[in-house]
This record gives sequence, structure tokens and C-alpha cells, in this order.
Amino acid sequence: MNKIVIAALLSTTLLSGCQVVSVKNQALKVSIANERDSILSRKKLSEASLNVLSMTGREANICAEKPEECVSALKQIPQIQDEQLLSTASELYLAKAIELENSSSCKISILNSKRSEEQQKIHQANYEQCLDQQLHMLDQSIRYSYAYMFKTKRAPQDRLFDNRQVQIRDFYNQAIAKLVSSYALRYKHDELQQQIRVGNSIYDIDFEYYPQLKQQKIQQLMSTYNLNFSGLRSVTRRDGFGSEFLVVLPENPNDDLSKSKYIIDPLKYDYPAGKNPNIHQARYLAATITAEPHSANSIEDILNRPHFKLKAYDPYKYESAQIAQKNYPLAANFSAPYGLWLAQNNLGKSAYLSLIDREERLSMPHLYLLEPYNPNKKVIVLIHGLASSPEAWIRLTNDIMGDPVLRENFQVWQVFYSTNMPILESRFQIYALLQQGFKQVSPSAAAKKDAVVIGHSMGGILARLLVSDTDLTQPAMQMLKNRRLERFKSDPLLQARLRLKPITNFNRAIFLAAPHKGTEFADRWFTLAARKVIRLPTAFLSAFADTLQQHEVDLKNLTKEIGHGVIQNGPSDLSKNSKFTELTEDILPVKGFKYHSIIGNNTDSTEHLLMNDDVVHYNSAHLDGAVSEKIIKGGHSIQETPEAVLELRRILRLHLQDLGLYKP
Repeated sequence: MNKIVIAALLSTTLLSGCQVVSVKNQALKVSIANERDSILSRKKLSEASLNVLSMTGREANICAEKPEECVSALKQIPQIQDEQLLSTASELYLAKAIELENSSSCKISILNSKRSEEQQKIHQANYEQCLDQQLHMLDQSIRYSYAYMFKTKRAPQDRLFDNRQVQIRDFYNQAIAKLVSSYALRYKHDELQQQIRVGNSIYDIDFEYYPQLKQQKIQQLMSTYNLNFSGLRSVTRRDGFGSEFLVVLPENPNDDLSKSKYIIDPLKYDYPAGKNPNIHQARYLAATITAEPHSANSIEDILNRPHFKLKAYDPYKYESAQIAQKNYPLAANFSAPYGLWLAQNNLGKSAYLSLIDREERLSMPHLYLLEPYNPNKKVIVLIHGLASSPEAWIRLTNDIMGDPVLRENFQVWQVFYSTNMPILESRFQIYALLQQGFKQVSPSAAAKKDAVVIGHSMGGILARLLVSDTDLTQPAMQMLKNRRLERFKSDPLLQARLRLKPITNFNRAIFLAAPHKGTEFADRWFTLAARKVIRLPTAFLSAFADTLQQHEVDLKNLTKEIGHGVIQNGPSDLSKNSKFTELTEDILPVKGFKYHSIIGNNTDSTEHLLMNDDVVHYNSAHLDGAVSEKIIKGGHSIQETPEAVLELRRILRLHLQDLGLYKP
């Protein structure tokens, strides 16, 4: 009996020792990672590629080191299907390209003075050879990826839910990004070339869908995949086919801010080349690039024929591209150009410096177009508040780019102005700037009319005065201490600032936390102290004095009023007790004009008399006749809150709906 038990135990032990497969639970994230990760997300090939390579009996690391040998071996195995071969080859070539990219040979090192001239030549030769290899591997990855997606027995739509198809699309997009970026870095052209040569491969560049870039000098060309913007709460992208790029154009020499001066009469000023240099066309452009073979009759054509075509698309104008006789959505990164513009210009710092008159070059207002001008899109003009800048609109602007309906129908123009200027002076200068901006728009273009102006805080007051029609000359003259100035009320310089005419291109306005009737906050002790530091811009005062000296009528007495009464700095004008508030608080937009109010309430009260956003009381932000009024829980910077952004998006969609451009 004991012998039987011992034999049974030995038998069980031997059998379990021969067991090959066992089962255990693993974390879900591990299972998903194993299925979806690839050479792009880890230092290891995807499981799908590893499974295919196992059929060759070769180690994965050997195949990644010598992809061409492994691909040749895979072609000799008839059991390997076309999709398996093409997808695995695509990843192998991309893996080798990434390895080369990270190697010391493919990096330009600082020239070492201790190296001999001969050593320098050897180093340069190794660098050139490494880049040639890298570009060749990327070229092969593009070809195999394209063949997988469009020339296998199954069409792309038949693999709609396949993880493998998403991986290969990513290989294709990344291979294009690395090929174009590496080529641009290597040859450092200041304009996009008509052709890229990689070994025997020739990539012709087609600008049919982005004519603005044809023969255009460029300052930077970069893939956006690795860009990260800490100040943006989200990055607005559109998933799809093609590689996402950011193109930075060089500054226009006429836009040199160091040469700018304060212009008293901008509407009549003779600008160089007839254009206001303070109107800045978009320099930071989104682009999407695809790669397609000239001949794609067979997989062999795609893999071996030299000619490919790189197509550049403007993703704002084109949502899809025709590839292999079918339309597919185009990938795009809409936040990258906006983020880089903000990061490189540091407008927030400039706003504070201009407030204390330490940024004289920005005393004149500026208008920035955030995307290439599109005659078919309606215009949104954003005007920031006190001590602020276009950075105040980050969340809204990013959400407009992320909302397909708004992105397709609107283009954003940002106003940047010095907030230490008298508000009536800022209003006049911005009025002239926007008039000149809209003057550049064709009369028949959709962008010419039905524009929307949005202003926050002081910007809300400016927005209201930009769509109003009233003459302030007589009441303003009555407020001035020097009664002798009454006889100069017909002077064109004064009339231009006191006779308010609406910008007829606008037919809707949105005011956020705007102190239309002033604010007590401007009269608190710490604010009063700050107002003593904040001065009127020196450039403004100097230009004004020079103009008076050249004027036929002696208006020098007017300079005595500067800093008192009507002519004060912007923060002083915001006081509920200021002459400016007394002069303008009852002015409403022109009759029939549509406007909306968004008001902050940082109290627990629902009584209008008690509600405020810590800076502006409800009664000051409220305007009779508004189409809608939204009260949001929060402080003065309500334009940054999700609730305010949702309300702004609602109003903008309503605007399109009223124009018959959108149906909910």
C-alpha cells in the first residue's frame, strides 16, 4: 500500500514538473498595455510584431538591429499573411530609426578644440552616414505602413476596430514627422523645399492644399507630438491620418516693435506700404503632412518605386483628405501654434510692464490674427481687461479651437493694448485699429460682417463703447476745469475721441464682469496707492505734446487737464466716482444691437444689491436690454471658469443659428 501511495505522489510530481502552461490573474492595465504598447511607447516591439518574428526563429533584438535581414526572412515564410509582414516591417524600420536618432553618431556635438581637423572630418562623416541610415529607415517605415493601410486584402474600414491599425497609423504619422524634421534640421533651409531626397527615394512636396507655405521662408518647422504646454489646461487635437506640424514664419521687418511710435491720428496716418504694422498676421501655423506614392497599383510599387508625394494641408480649411480614392479625417493639433505664440511672446509680462510705463514700445494697441485669415469665417474679437493680456482668453480660445462647429465658422482676433491709457483714448485707438483690420477684408467676404466682440472687465467697457453711437463733446467740455477750452470743441483731434461711432462690422457683443458704472474697488486705499504708481504712457504724452505744438490752434492749456478730470489713466477711469464713469455709464449699444452679459457673484447672496465678484458689483455689470444675462458663481476672472466658457460657446452657437449657419 505504501509503495502505491509513493508511486502516485511521484507520478503527480513528475507530471506537474512537465507542465508548460499555467494560469494566473494579472492587472487589467498590464493586459491592455501588452495589447496596445509598441516601440513608440516602450523600448520594445509590440506583441503583434514579436509574435510574427517568432516564426523566423530570430531574436527580436537582432531583428530590430538588422531589420532588412529580418524582413527578407519574413518574406520567405508563406504562412505569414500580408498584414503581418507589412505591419511588422513598418515597426522594425521605425525601431531602428529611433535607435539611430538616440545614438551619439546622429547627434551634432559641440566641436572639441582638442580634436584635430582629421578627427573633425571623421566625426562629421559619421554624423552624415548616421542621418542617411536614419532617413532610409524612416522612408521604409512610411512605405510599409502605407502598404498595410491601403493595399492589403482587407480595406481600412474592415479593420476599423483593430488595435493593430491604430498602431500602424501611428507608425506612419511618426515616421513622416521624424523624416521631415530630421531633413529640415540637417539641411537648415529657410523655406520648405520642393523635394526631399532620401537615398533613391524622392519625396515631392505638394502645396496645393496649403498655398500660403509655397516658397515661404520659415523660422521653425517642428513636429508637435513632443510639445507640452504647461499653461494650457488641455491640448486641442483632431485624431486622424497624417502627421501634425507647427510652422513658424519669420517676423515681418515692418512689425519691429522697437521702431513703433505713438500716433495721435491713426485713421489719417500714412503707414508704410499702406498697412498698419500693429496688425499682425498669423505667424504660428498648424499644418498636417501626408505621404502617398505616385504609383500604387501594387504593394511592390509602394515599396520599390522611388517617387512619393508629401502633401501639406491647412487643417483649418481641410478636415479630410482623399487617400487611395477614399476620404479620411486629417489629424491636427490646433493648440500648438497658439501655445507657442503665447510662450514666445510672453504678453502677460508685457501687460504689467506697460501698465507702469516700462514697455513704451507697446503703448499703441496691437491686433493679432491667431490663424491665417479666412474670408469665409466670421470674426471674434477678444479684448482683455486691466493689467491683462490675450493670456486672459486661453481657455476660451482653446475651446473655440476644440469645438468643431465654432472652429469651422469663426476665426479669432486678439487685441492687446496698454491699460494705463485713458479709456477713451484706448477706445479711439482700438476703434482705428479694428477699422483698419476690417478694411483689409474683401467687401463680399463673410468675414466682413456679423462679427462678435467679447470684452472682459475694462475690455467689456471698451467693447460697449465700440458698438455705441453718441457724441460726448458737450458734456466732456463741461467737465473740464478750463472753460476757455470750450471754443476748441470742434477740433478734429478732440472730436475723433469724443464722437463715438459704432464699428458696423459687429452685430453682437458679450460683456464679462464689466464695470460699466465703475467700481468701488478702484477707490480702496491699496488701489489708490497703485494708481499713483501707474502713469500715463510717456509715448502718448510726448506725441500729444508734439501734435499740439504743430497744431494751428493753441491747445497747450489742455495739457494742464492731463491727470485730472476727464483725462486720467485707465485704472483711475474705472472708479465709480471718475469723470469718465459719469460721462459714459448710461451709454448703451446702438438700437437693435444684440448684446449679452456674463456676471460673477462670489457671495452667497442672490440679492442683486449684494452680489459682486470681489471687484465689480452686479448693478455695475448689469445692462438693460441684454438678450441674456448669466450670473456665475466665481470671482472677477470669470472668463477662465468652465461655466463662463460654456455660456460663451452657447452664445456663439446662437449667433451662428441666427445667421442660418448652424442647426442644433
